[in-house]
Amino acid sequence: MRSLACLFALLVAALPALAQDKKEVDLSLAMAIDISGSIDPDEAKLQREGYVQAFRDPVIVRAILGGPNGRIAVAYYEWSDSWMQKLLVDWTLLDSEATIAAFANRLAELPISIARRTSISGAIRYAIPLFGRSPYEPARKVLDISGDGSNNDGGLVTDMRYEALRERIVINGLPIMNDRPNPFGFPNETDLDRYYLHCVTGGPRSFVEVASNFEDFPRAVRKKLLQEVAERGPRSDFDIGAVRLEEGIQLAQSGRPRRVRDDDDYTKFVKPEYELGCDVGERRSREFWQRRFGVTPD
Repeated sequence: MRSLACLFALLVAALPALAQDKKEVDLSLAMAIDISGSIDPDEAKLQREGYVQAFRDPVIVRAILGGPNGRIAVAYYEWSDSWMQKLLVDWTLLDSEATIAAFANRLAELPISIARRTSISGAIRYAIPLFGRSPYEPARKVLDISGDGSNNDGGLVTDMRYEALRERIVINGLPIMNDRPNPFGFPNETDLDRYYLHCVTGGPRSFVEVASNFEDFPRAVRKKLLQEVAERGPRSDFDIGAVRLEEGIQLAQSGRPRRVRDDDDYTKFVKPEYELGCDVGERRSREFWQRRFGVTPD
């Protein structure tokens, strides 16, 4: 027993040193990619190619290597149903042109999958412990979620957003305004940009970058990554400034951002409740299945 007690004491004493050994990075960025049933293989391929092209872009490479520490950590996973998340690339250090190129090449070679339902809440829930076990010490933690539909499976997206913001994880959104016919006959969501803005994103300088369709995705993801990596929260004086809705509502936060303090409560950095309710995806799904088949999905 004495030897076990001594071993435990040694482990406890070593914990501060182990924490100090974590390499500091300018950003820990988790990329969460929608592979729900509304996305066909061609669209899934466009999404993947968008990220591959972005990390091969010399401007993005310079932004990654040009931060205070000159390095970031990235993880890449796909998601669909509430409990369907597939980690394709675990936390990887990008600290040179070679490591960035290797990451892009690895993404390009991985197989592409398609699943079923859309659980943004599940994707956020999965990210919280993912950030918790990162071997790096980030100055910022950002979850980058892309998708072509609102939450229709699992818990409420706002509940999971709250839990992520409590862990000081900023959530940015890349909604894809999918104008192609849904294979199940589900109508396209013309308000997806507003839904992401009010119900999904949160945290200091969080923002939404809209892809007008899947062909527009590479442009959108490049712009979004540049803003995240370079910590260029969209400002009106930047050439990569905010995207605007037709109604003139600014999606990305504008103006000179105030400094985020260590004691800031990230849960307060959210837009007002969506006028249609942040459970609109669940309600639309129930109504569609009931109207078309006389049943509601499990």
